[in-house]
Amino acid sequence: MQRVNRKISATPKNAQDPVFLLVKSLTKAQKRQFKLYAKRIEGHRESKFIKLFDFFDQTESYDERELLKQPFVSRAQLANLKSHLYKQLLTSLRLNPSIQNPRMLIREQLDFATVLYQKGLYKQSLKMLEKAKQMAKKWDEKYTQYEIVEFEKIIESQYITRSMSNRTEALVSDARMLGEANMLCSQLSNLSLLLYERLLKAGYVKSDDEYREITQFFFRELPKVEYDQLGFRERLWYSKAHVWYSMITQDFLGLFKHASRWVYLFEQFPEMLSSHPIFYLKANNYLMESLLLLRHPEKFKSTLEQMRQTIDSEGFPVNTNTQALAFLYRVNNELNLHFLKGTFEEGLSLIPEVKQGVKRFENQIDAHHVMMLYYKMACMYFGAADYKQCIDYLKPIIFNSNLTMREDLMCFSRILDVIAHFEAGLDNDLDRLLLSTYRFLIRMNDLHQVQRLLIQFIRELGSVYPQDLKEKFRALHGQLLPLEEDYYERRSFLYLDVLSWLESHITSTPLAEVVARKNALAVKASRL
Repeated sequence: MQRVNRKISATPKNAQDPVFLLVKSLTKAQKRQFKLYAKRIEGHRESKFIKLFDFFDQTESYDERELLKQPFVSRAQLANLKSHLYKQLLTSLRLNPSIQNPRMLIREQLDFATVLYQKGLYKQSLKMLEKAKQMAKKWDEKYTQYEIVEFEKIIESQYITRSMSNRTEALVSDARMLGEANMLCSQLSNLSLLLYERLLKAGYVKSDDEYREITQFFFRELPKVEYDQLGFRERLWYSKAHVWYSMITQDFLGLFKHASRWVYLFEQFPEMLSSHPIFYLKANNYLMESLLLLRHPEKFKSTLEQMRQTIDSEGFPVNTNTQALAFLYRVNNELNLHFLKGTFEEGLSLIPEVKQGVKRFENQIDAHHVMMLYYKMACMYFGAADYKQCIDYLKPIIFNSNLTMREDLMCFSRILDVIAHFEAGLDNDLDRLLLSTYRFLIRMNDLHQVQRLLIQFIRELGSVYPQDLKEKFRALHGQLLPLEEDYYERRSFLYLDVLSWLESHITSTPLAEVVARKNALAVKASRL
């Protein structure tokens, strides 16, 4: 594990050079197309930028010292050479059918119309713009529609027809309608972005005052609209804004409602999947997060299976971005499903796939999500009573000095580490670990009551005699149990199901059985 720890905690070398990173992201087919494209534009000459491409393709990591040893490049030429290669790579990819999406196809028609306009072929340009406009209408690309209408107005002012008056009325009407729709969409997307920023900076609401503040802001900024009267894009941003608001305010049922509506949007407009695959993946991820929060494993399982089927279907766009996010959301929720059902032993079979995917998509998945996956793998080993493996998987998080992440993840990683050491019987390091963990936790800001009680428990753990442990467990359980229903404290139990762990010790029952029983009861009580 030490080798893995060093790799994760350090900044990836590949990320230091964008050209190298782009080359390493290419598929075999894309590399082959680039070589054909490059040789076509350069003739039969062995261009320097092609040699640079070959060098990057054959090396595993970016090393500028080794690069400058090559005979085809000098330090003075390197920046220009990399810039030229970068431009040619992007141009080649732009022509690749596997990269193209509806938005790019519309832009292509718009570019063709611009060329015809500059040649003075106004009638041909208008025909091309009409084709682009119909494509934009089909894919609900109203920003591009507006741009096309404005271009048509320019051409019509130079190319006069007998139907000019009717044409003018139609163009003005279209421009007004599209301008209003785009303004509404901009308001909704702005609100969504501001809420997301609020979540990242301040986290979830922790008091009634914070709840009132964010609620007043949300409804003040939310445009007054009728959802059923909106187009696809406006519904999309409307749902996203409500999802973020529900997450911030910890309204789990609200999150379920609006994430469900977001997923259903793609069922109403299936043609939009090819244009917005990332939004589809995110919609399903948030829906499953709501089902995890509400403890509903069967509906969670059916949602996960439907997402898997869609990802594997022929109509789902396949590129590095969609592959990386599909992997992240799939394995994250497959792990969550095992937590819901208490099938920890079975869940261990996922871990090799998770580690392999993390390595494959190391340049696409941010470090925070990688650490979240490691935390969940650690929890899976903890649930399976393999405490030493749990400790190993927590190390990349605890000893990561180069990563800024949410304090709650760092907090519960250290608490779980202490508990795992305790369970594993690693008493030699326990006193030192207790002290370092306690010092770290008291430096944290805005601790919840759950965290404070756990800190106090950890602080006293080293002085408790073995025969008194069960009573200590009962006392902590009694203090924590009311907080499970507290609006602002309940999320803490999702990071670490400490109540189930305490119950397993109090009743001498395996943790997996306790979790499975509790979740079965939660399903019966569910209102979904």
